[in-house]
Amino acid sequence: MVVIWAIVGAHVFSLGVEFNQTIAGAQSIPYAAMTIVLPLIWWCMLGIWDSRAPRILGTGLEEYKRVTNASLWLFGAVAIFSYALQIDVARSYVAIALPVGTLGLVAGRWVLRQHLSLDRAKGGSSSRLLLVGNETAVLHLIAALERHPLAGYQPVGRYLPGARVESKPDQLRIPMLGTDASVNGIMAAVRSSSADAVALSGGNSLHPNTTRRLGWALAENNIALIVAPALTDIAGPRIHMQPIAGLPLIHVTTPKLEGGKRVAKRVFDLVGAGLLIVLLSPLFVILAVLTKVSSPGPIFYTQERVGVRGAVFKMIKFRSMVPDADLQLVRLLEAQGTADKPLFKVENDPRITPVGRILRRYSLDELPQLFNVLLGSMSLVGPRPQRDGEVALYDEDAKRRLYVQPGMSGLWQVSGRSNLSWDESIRLDLYYVENWSLTTDIAILLKTAKAVVSSSGAV
Repeated sequence: MVVIWAIVGAHVFSLGVEFNQTIAGAQSIPYAAMTIVLPLIWWCMLGIWDSRAPRILGTGLEEYKRVTNASLWLFGAVAIFSYALQIDVARSYVAIALPVGTLGLVAGRWVLRQHLSLDRAKGGSSSRLLLVGNETAVLHLIAALERHPLAGYQPVGRYLPGARVESKPDQLRIPMLGTDASVNGIMAAVRSSSADAVALSGGNSLHPNTTRRLGWALAENNIALIVAPALTDIAGPRIHMQPIAGLPLIHVTTPKLEGGKRVAKRVFDLVGAGLLIVLLSPLFVILAVLTKVSSPGPIFYTQERVGVRGAVFKMIKFRSMVPDADLQLVRLLEAQGTADKPLFKVENDPRITPVGRILRRYSLDELPQLFNVLLGSMSLVGPRPQRDGEVALYDEDAKRRLYVQPGMSGLWQVSGRSNLSWDESIRLDLYYVENWSLTTDIAILLKTAKAVVSSSGAV
């Protein structure tokens, strides 16, 4: 329906309602024929690009990428075909149909994804998954899948080949279905659990020949086989498969934000921050006046934060607390028993002013950090900068947060903000550090607007 709407709409807008006009340079080929054929070809291209594969539906950007790539390739082919045969296709026809149709397809997929997400949140439209491997890897995979139910995988059983002792029955809701390291044993577990797919986790003790025969048996029964390597928080662009002597070797590239990538991120920050400052300048004036009249003290609040590679800088915010708020912090943290925790957050903080509470709820107090972005001490997207006292409590994993420029927004801000635990926040920040891309930055900024408006997790 979307591609028909886009093509027919482009025809009517560019050529009018008369469908007997012919394409210049062609032998009496009417535009009506192109208007009928092109949607069919477009629909087929979406299938050729496998944009409807169940494994990519419901989560991630891969579905949108495939829809966009299929559309661009189609119109690229139309352009090449027209040039090669010297057929003059109306430019307005293509110029309208391509962007309108592509945006319409992406929007339609997004709407359908919302319905799919609601269904999966209730346990529907998901693959029933049997997890096979050693206990540690299986438990890790179960935890990851339970954190992301919208991915569409519902663990229904554990199978631990060669395990000597079964897990305690009360440890997990997921039942233990066997330990026999044979194809017959695993297939019996598949049938008893009514699994749609089998996931082989990293560290499984199956012999390679057994794994191969298991793949054959699963294929005969139309059961999907998924291999989950012992790699965590690694995004797809860093993973490259290379078959060597029949072995599928996985190459994982080293994450590096340097050279052209560093320049692209900096240009993106400068342009984005500059435009936002210009557009939001009236709001800056209003917030400055409200801050000044709400309570005694300065309009802006600066605080030393730790940035990239441990460099210290002064972060700017609209003041949302009483002037001596920093002097009260240690006492309040000790009172609630969190002085030794890395995330210095005070519950029901009495230091926040009435206007400051509204500013913090919608993250308006953080708008002056756009000037930090212009000065280069922060980025639009990155791990949240923290105080030196918090950084002093970092373990070795958390220190990797300092490998990239701190940001105004980040993965943890759009994934729950203060509702997340410290461990969850660190895991999200490390994922960002390990898998940075400009596409990810844009996606996070789009999600930031939604998180700010909903004020979910704000304090």
